[in-house]
Amino acid sequence: MSAPTTPADLVILGGGSGGYAAALRAAELGLSVVLIEKDKVGGTCLHRGCIPTKALLHSGEIADQAREGEQFGVKTSLAGIDMDGVNAYKDGVVSRLYKGLQGLIKSRKINYIEGEGRLVSPTTVSVNGQTYEGRHVLLATGSYSRSIPGVELDGVRVIDSEQALQLDRVPTSAIILGGGVIGCEFASAWKSFGVDVTIIEGLKHLVPLEDESSSKLLERAFRRRKINFELGNLVSSVEHTENGVKVSLQNGKDFEAEIVLVAVGRGPVSQGLGYEEAGVTMDRGYVLVDEYCQTNVPTISAVGDLIPTLQLAHVGFGEGILVAERLAGLPVVPIDYAGVPRVTYSEPEVASVGLTEVQAREKYGEVETLVYDLGGNGRSQILKTQGAVKLIRQKDGPVVGVHMVGSRVGELVAEAQLIFNWEALPDEVAALIHPHPTQSEAIGEAHLALAGKPLHAHS
Repeated sequence: MSAPTTPADLVILGGGSGGYAAALRAAELGLSVVLIEKDKVGGTCLHRGCIPTKALLHSGEIADQAREGEQFGVKTSLAGIDMDGVNAYKDGVVSRLYKGLQGLIKSRKINYIEGEGRLVSPTTVSVNGQTYEGRHVLLATGSYSRSIPGVELDGVRVIDSEQALQLDRVPTSAIILGGGVIGCEFASAWKSFGVDVTIIEGLKHLVPLEDESSSKLLERAFRRRKINFELGNLVSSVEHTENGVKVSLQNGKDFEAEIVLVAVGRGPVSQGLGYEEAGVTMDRGYVLVDEYCQTNVPTISAVGDLIPTLQLAHVGFGEGILVAERLAGLPVVPIDYAGVPRVTYSEPEVASVGLTEVQAREKYGEVETLVYDLGGNGRSQILKTQGAVKLIRQKDGPVVGVHMVGSRVGELVAEAQLIFNWEALPDEVAALIHPHPTQSEAIGEAHLALAGKPLHAHS
């Protein structure tokens, strides 16, 4: 191995959302940066996660619109799903974003190294037979698709979400193990493509981390869409049949389908990368950090799915920026993870920020809630979507939770984020005039009602 060259200010192991955000911000602040990535810059989110999945969901939305045109007085029909065409569209979106990101990395004069890196000391990373020393090292190696003990992924009949994005055909039927964000998004897209879908979820609700009211609204919508689901039951076995796969549950029920998608969450990529040898404190594979994303080793920080915070690309961006600014000597504020918006891009969408009602009652004791039905929102009627906006406020205090279900509500959560993070009172939001007719009015109307002056809502 060659001798280390002049130390960089920052060596980053992993070029996904957290790693590349830190690299871009650090370089912008005048720090010298080495960014090491074993695959492609952009990581899971860009290449195998958020972006391609949402493209798939949009293709599904177009398919549904073609089927349902007559509801809107337009005679349309769906001739079929061309998976080659869907994949070409999806890959085109990814490719354009990837090229743009490569251009950004180059323009900021970041030393980008493609190869599998390994931490060899608290300040050194080795890759491709070279060592790179930094005054600080950032670990950002991301996550992988978990499976269930005893369930073997074969990449053909039993697949993970990354393999699901590469399917060259529309399966006739699918069983999805896991009713969280990933499971519900694939269930929604596949149903739009005409797949017979069944979700198996061990907990008692779909999207179990959301407010229970949102879960129930999504379940009702999925029933209308004829997406099947089995809740509160665990898998006992998965076995191949002559034509597909059979999933047996612990309650004795059996389900059969052409393919099984294992969507039970993601685990940290940390094994065999030298973290523990360098003295970094770990827990179940996660790297433990303080509120500033610093590990117990002063020269090492960690961000993204590698640490036990919300596994969201935008959280990775925020953490990466925080670390870069801290190293550049800027004043930084810890991330309030409750204040991070969360979206499930199924049809209908589920979006939220802040605390669930259960969490709010645990924290504050007495709270007030209000549910505004999208039936009273003109734009939602035009779109023929159903759902609701639910607000949770501290008794006589600010709004501490906003929970929404309906088509396109993911686009509304940015305003909800401001309301939560700026600790707005219902009266303050009620004073803001929202444009008519928009779905954003639903947030305004909900706050009007919570402030005691409902307009298009029953008091």
